[in-house]
Amino acid sequence: MKTKHWIAFITLGLIWSSSFLWIKIGVQEIGPTSLVAFRVLFGALTAGAIALYLKSEWPTDLKTLANFAIIGPTSLAIPIFLISWGEQTIDSAVASVLNATVPLFTIVISHLWLQDDKMTPQKVTGLLIGFAGILILFSRDLLASRHTNVLGQLAVVLASLFYAGSAVFTRKVTAHVQGMSRNALPLITATFFVWIIGPISGKPILIPALPITWVAVFWLGVFGSGFAMLMFYYLLHEIGPTRTSLVTYIFPVGGVILGVLFLGEQLYWQLLAGSALILASLFVVNYKPKKL
Repeated sequence: MKTKHWIAFITLGLIWSSSFLWIKIGVQEIGPTSLVAFRVLFGALTAGAIALYLKSEWPTDLKTLANFAIIGPTSLAIPIFLISWGEQTIDSAVASVLNATVPLFTIVISHLWLQDDKMTPQKVTGLLIGFAGILILFSRDLLASRHTNVLGQLAVVLASLFYAGSAVFTRKVTAHVQGMSRNALPLITATFFVWIIGPISGKPILIPALPITWVAVFWLGVFGSGFAMLMFYYLLHEIGPTRTSLVTYIFPVGGVILGVLFLGEQLYWQLLAGSALILASLFVVNYKPKKL
């Protein structure tokens, strides 16, 4: 990757690794639906304002707009809701580690969907190691019969699956769309989706009352969604979905450290061992020995 790619990659990783802390804080007052609603709204306003300022061209054909109508909910609204819902019962550190499985799912989906990114014995080995890491993370709550915790962890894994699938789909159907509008449209369609579906499903949008909750939704919306999605879609089309998904390498480190320091979350051997195996699996999948 070029220097400009590394700058965007590292910045994106740092922003998103801190998001698990702010999700844990925000969801305690207003719940997952309202948190997602304000997050994507602030994100859409941020990305949309940048696109308008730069006078980006907006697509008008129905097929492209229909694709973005799918991308918004599947890449943002639904997985963010699943993570927020899961963090009601699990630590932010655990959520950040489980979300680091995105590249593993991306490898499988890319194999099925793309012609230039097929499975290899090396990738299969990495997948098995990563799966072992997930099982170790789940084992603590399974043995203790903490069923709500297990459901919370499954929700984050499902969110990772959504992230992986939508990343491959986005790369496949939006390559022809240029400019910042490509980054803003998913946030706009995700905003419409949440603000319409939320009340219909019986989940009214709650207005935050605590200042710390406003800080959480502002950070998650403006930085964790608005600016982050600009960098994500830039990397997605510059370096591809598999390498872009590797930004989740940073999640376990940042998420665990912030959770322990600011939320008083505990370190236990399953968390450390699961994190180590998931990171090892990502290394195995992407390791390329130097040619002699």
